[in-house]
Amino acid sequence: MAVLVGKKAPLFEADAVINGGEFADKFSLEQYIGKKHVVFFFYPMDFTFVCPTEILAFQEKLEEFEKRNVVVVACSTDSKFSHWAWLNTEPKHGGIKGVKFPIVSDLSKTISANFDVLAGEYMYTEEGVMEFEGVPVAYRGLFLIDKQGIVRHQVVNDLPLGRSVDEAIRMVDALQFNEENGEVCPANWHKGEKGMKATADGVADYLSKR
Repeated sequence: MAVLVGKKAPLFEADAVINGGEFADKFSLEQYIGKKHVVFFFYPMDFTFVCPTEILAFQEKLEEFEKRNVVVVACSTDSKFSHWAWLNTEPKHGGIKGVKFPIVSDLSKTISANFDVLAGEYMYTEEGVMEFEGVPVAYRGLFLIDKQGIVRHQVVNDLPLGRSVDEAIRMVDALQFNEENGEVCPANWHKGEKGMKATADGVADYLSKR
């Protein structure tokens, strides 16, 4: 599993569904560089079980991200048509109707591969036949990308393990606090708490006040 933290987020252009039901061609995260932070997350498949709980949870907190000038973008290996159908299905029937943030189609699996969250890989047999070893979907990867297009935080969960949207917001707050104040964020830091100077004296001062 690649560590992308500190590196440029891989570039891509792909089909997506935006605004809850509009098709967009050549969707790219490049449009946000210099303007917004991005939370870009992968999920395995449309019309499944854990996935709608995560996506609806991000939608429920979308205003919190927007207040922080953060764009939320999702991605899976399903087609744009599958995304569209899911977005037009009521939650009581397993859908995600009402979700407004972009959902990218990685039908070729190249985006998942470039972010190194594809749950398997293509292999050649001794007979020269290409096969896929593993599961041809994305792990639950999440990447916090700053305004320069640099990945500043990543977390990757196995397929059965849903993520914490509150933790994603906490990491946004920590990154923005560091960018604005130059101080670092100690363990379990939350917005509104004091930071810490990245010096020996700063650490000693912080620990003495715990």
